[in-house]
Amino acid sequence: MQEAKPKMQRCDWCGDDPLYIRYHDEEWGVPLRDERRMFEFLLLEGVQAGLSWITVLRKRENYRAVFDSFDPVRIASYTDAELDERLQDARIIRNRLKVYAARSNARATLALHEEGFGLVDYLWDFVDGRPSQNAWRDMSEVPSETEVSRKISKDMKRRGFSFVGPTIIYAHMQATGMVNDHLVTCPRHAACAAFA
Repeated sequence: MQEAKPKMQRCDWCGDDPLYIRYHDEEWGVPLRDERRMFEFLLLEGVQAGLSWITVLRKRENYRAVFDSFDPVRIASYTDAELDERLQDARIIRNRLKVYAARSNARATLALHEEGFGLVDYLWDFVDGRPSQNAWRDMSEVPSETEVSRKISKDMKRRGFSFVGPTIIYAHMQATGMVNDHLVTCPRHAACAAFA
C-alpha cells in the first residue's frame, strides 16, 4: 500500500478552491516584469477594493475580454460611451468608479511611457529592483500596507492613477512579487525567494 503524500502547507488564505490554489502556486509572489501583466494586476487590484480577491480572480478572463486584453493604449482611448457600454456587461463587476478608473490608469501609465519608462520600471524602482523578503510565520503578522506602499500610493495619485490606496498597492506588490509575503512554512516562500 502506497503512503499518502503529505499535503503542501500553503498560505492559508488560498483555502481549497482549485483556482485560488493555482494562483497561489503559480503567480502570487513571483516577481513580474511584464508591462501588460503589471498593468492588468494594477487594474484588477483596484477592482478588488471592498471585495475578495477570489471574486475578481473568477472574472479575470472576462476582464481580459471586456478590456481589450488590458492594452493601455486601447483603454486610454475609450470614450465615456464605451465605458458606459462596459458598465452594462454582466461579466464584470459593474462599478462606475472602477470602470472609469481603467481609463485614467491607462492614461497615467502612458504618461509614464512619455517620461521614458514603463510601469514595471516605475514600480520596481521603489524597491530598488529587488523583491523585499519577509519571514512571516502567521498571516496575522502580514501588514495590509507599509511605508513603501504608502509612498507608491502617494506618488501614483499625484500622477493621476485611481484606486491606488496604500492597501491596494500593497496587495499589488504581493501579487507581482515586489514583496515575498508567503509564510515561511509555505514551500512557495523559498521558491519566490530564489528569484531575489
